[in-house]
Amino acid sequence: MSKRLDPALAVFLALLAALIAFAAWLPAWAQSLLSIALATGMVVLGLTLLMRTGLVSFGQSLYLCLGAYAAGILNSKYGVTDMIIAVGAGALVAGVVAFLLGFLMATYRHIFFATLSLAFSMILYGLLVKSADLGSTDGFNLTAPTIMGIKLEGALSQRYKLILGAVLAAIATIGLWRYLRTPLGRLAPAIRDNELRVEYMGASVRHAVHVKYTIAGLLGGIGGALAALAVGHIDPDSMAYWTVSGELVFIAVLSGSASVIAPFLAAAVFETLRMLAHDYSPNTWQLSLGAAMLLLILFLPGGLASVLVRRSREPAP
Repeated sequence: MSKRLDPALAVFLALLAALIAFAAWLPAWAQSLLSIALATGMVVLGLTLLMRTGLVSFGQSLYLCLGAYAAGILNSKYGVTDMIIAVGAGALVAGVVAFLLGFLMATYRHIFFATLSLAFSMILYGLLVKSADLGSTDGFNLTAPTIMGIKLEGALSQRYKLILGAVLAAIATIGLWRYLRTPLGRLAPAIRDNELRVEYMGASVRHAVHVKYTIAGLLGGIGGALAALAVGHIDPDSMAYWTVSGELVFIAVLSGSASVIAPFLAAAVFETLRMLAHDYSPNTWQLSLGAAMLLLILFLPGGLASVLVRRSREPAP
């Protein structure tokens, strides 16, 4: 098995390296947009892993929210402002919850899997809305973050949030790319196509789904913590409500599941279209955004990943 990086992944990593190097020269709006896109892409990366296995989660906002609130509670309630610790806490909380729920979720498929995942996210939403200590529907703001003891404010803060997001995106894409080339990772399309045959081969479908669900939750927690840091505010409506999960599924469909870098590109496209729709069509921005996204999906039914995979397989001239 070749250990050479996929050409598209190599280009993506080079772009992330350039983004880190030249982050200081980007305008504030671009830094903010890219920080949010990288956070969203992290969550969608986990969703596409489930899609490879034939599963769709309508409740991935559960892990986005857990990661965001873990980072936010450490920041505002306990004064732990270091961004690396915040992301680690988000990953830990979401990963543990995904591992525990995975024992149940791994036994369901199709619409049952989708609706059960949605139910768990809405349970969390209901708990947060009723919790006055966590701001109820209004949520709460985060204080100025730090990194390795250095207090970050203003433009410097936004720059380091972007750099952290880019570094974690590089680690996540390389890690998942390698995982998908392991025997367990390669089971995903086989499970999607014929679970019974996989069981006859001697592999445990339930174990494989459990592992993938846990990875997806872990990535969702990292993305949630990054989103909390990027926005600086946390509330249930923007983190746990069912429309957030629907948005994530929409971006996952735009992405496609055949490439590990497509989720980040799809998230960047989505956030850019949303920004433009807000600016040029403030009263009907949802309609404009929906129309643009539907056109993209119409002409790219396999998502952005289909273009990336096709180009990476083209023979060299």
